[in-house]
Amino acid sequence: MKEVLLKSVLIFAICLVGTIKGSPSGKFRRRRFDRYSPSLDEIQADAATAKTHTWTSSVEGRVFKRFYIIWLENADYDKAAEEESILSLRKHGISLTNYWGLTHPSQPNYIAAAGGDYFGANSDSFLRLPANVSTVVDLLATKNISWAEYQESMPYSGFQGYNFSNQETYANDYVRKHNPLVTYDSVTSRPELLGHMKNFTAFYRDLEQQTLPQFAYITPNMTNCGHDTTIQFAGSWTKEFLEPLLENEYFMKDTLVLLTFDENDTYATPNRVFSLLLGGAIPEKLRGTVDDTYYDHYSQLSTVEANWDLPSLGRNDVYANVFEFAAEKCLIDNSVVDTTNMYSNVSYVGYFSNREEKLPIPDIESINMNGKGVLKSIKDTWAEAYWQEAVHFYSGEVNT
Repeated sequence: MKEVLLKSVLIFAICLVGTIKGSPSGKFRRRRFDRYSPSLDEIQADAATAKTHTWTSSVEGRVFKRFYIIWLENADYDKAAEEESILSLRKHGISLTNYWGLTHPSQPNYIAAAGGDYFGANSDSFLRLPANVSTVVDLLATKNISWAEYQESMPYSGFQGYNFSNQETYANDYVRKHNPLVTYDSVTSRPELLGHMKNFTAFYRDLEQQTLPQFAYITPNMTNCGHDTTIQFAGSWTKEFLEPLLENEYFMKDTLVLLTFDENDTYATPNRVFSLLLGGAIPEKLRGTVDDTYYDHYSQLSTVEANWDLPSLGRNDVYANVFEFAAEKCLIDNSVVDTTNMYSNVSYVGYFSNREEKLPIPDIESINMNGKGVLKSIKDTWAEAYWQEAVHFYSGEVNT
């Protein structure tokens, strides 16, 4: 282990400028976007022509060949870690006892996991990022690694609406704010990618046909994730969902599953969330063990980069700790992070929370945990702005 890198701390400090004087919502005017909320008739019409894409690949990784991230909602660490159904799963994997959400509420955490920043988001409102902001999808594309999203209760593949309710009970079902990639125009502006944003019907079909992708986000609906129910309900659903998969030879082989929560439930307390690593990629000797290394949602990206030896986004993925069992195999030395006074429960003032703020510029000269530079297309897009703002590159001028 090494001490946390000064450069990453500096970046964080720059991002926080302006938050000390008051709440972003009270001091600044948020950036507004037109909310897309189609009618049921419009949804049904679009569903009739929506295309669903199936894409599989078999790119070797250093530690795993498949990485799936399952999101649950709003649970304090102790309640999640000790919930009966989740307890029964812990013997199958590595419990991550020092994994942190990044801020509140839900949506910024999902955005950050996919793109290496939450861009000052501090709400669950309808948000969009321009096409010059890259995501994990762009990193995976460098080696043709297949990917998908499986969003429970999404009405059709590529749906970009704000939400979709249960048509019998009118309960919340699919919500945009829990979809990591839908905020990014770099994904949604490309029709060939929309078909990879699918629902659970597609997941079970891909599983049965053995055409699952190598990377996926899995988000249960608002009932099953625990958002509109309880941690006991979410735990029971999780056990019912995961246990058959843990016994499925096709699914388990060389697969890493991260079960995590987007944020804790008590906003005034440190935003530590229970997380669990499962799957066939976990060595037998590590099953039922505990890892107290510091991680947060950016570790999802850094672990993907390390496993497939990919470049970075030049954002908070660069210095994020890699899951330790994988870091050891990749010869990566994680940082020791002092969490004594850490809360991670307030967003920095940025692009979404203050309409006067520009998009943060990636650090195009950074080297990630596996020794790679920044994705070439990102360098090409942001180079001029980076050199103009080299001293404080998180205050850039490039926008679309």
